[in-house]
Amino acid sequence: MTTQTGGAPVDIVNDLVDELAPKPAEAEKEATPFDENDAPSATELVAASPAMVYAAPRVVLVGMPGAGKSTIGRRIASALNLPIVDSDVLIEQGEGKACGEVYAQLGEEAFRELEVGYVARALATGGVVSLGGGAVVSKQVRTLLQRHTVVWIDVTAEEGIRRTAEDASRPVLDGDDRQQRYRDLMEQREPLYREVSSFRVRTDERPPQRVVAEILGFIDVD
Repeated sequence: MTTQTGGAPVDIVNDLVDELAPKPAEAEKEATPFDENDAPSATELVAASPAMVYAAPRVVLVGMPGAGKSTIGRRIASALNLPIVDSDVLIEQGEGKACGEVYAQLGEEAFRELEVGYVARALATGGVVSLGGGAVVSKQVRTLLQRHTVVWIDVTAEEGIRRTAEDASRPVLDGDDRQQRYRDLMEQREPLYREVSSFRVRTDERPPQRVVAEILGFIDVD
């Protein structure tokens, strides 16, 4: 049975695996800093310029909840004058409800199946892409990431737990022992983050600007 993902059915993902390989950029744009709040959303980008679909993202960010993917992603997008594309936001826009609510209603397995289509859409939109913390659980997502520049935004379990302690919007962390649940998820996902990423950067007790500078240096931005 085909799962509909806000206009991107999951059964097209196998075709996208071949089609979404990054293409050489015709020209590098000079990085012009601007306010991070000015970065267009994925929806605005696709609506305004369909021709940009199937462009390769400049960088893809993966990591645990609370690692800082959204914050770091917005700052990188600002530095590169590119849109920030968040797969969780695409899910919310496509499904018409909070990502955590979709997860809670569908359950882990069905949510991950749904998520693949949105990840494929995000990877087909040029910009800086931030993926949901559990997206790498799907083998299809890991396949899609093989030919992209992927950075693992890492955080210690202790810091990640602290940052997400008051966040009720993450049902994936629900349980009798939320702290142990976080540690268990980290143990399960770390090998997958390691598999898909080519660069790893820690965010513990470090200012975002330093983390961003390291990532920009890695992707060779002058």
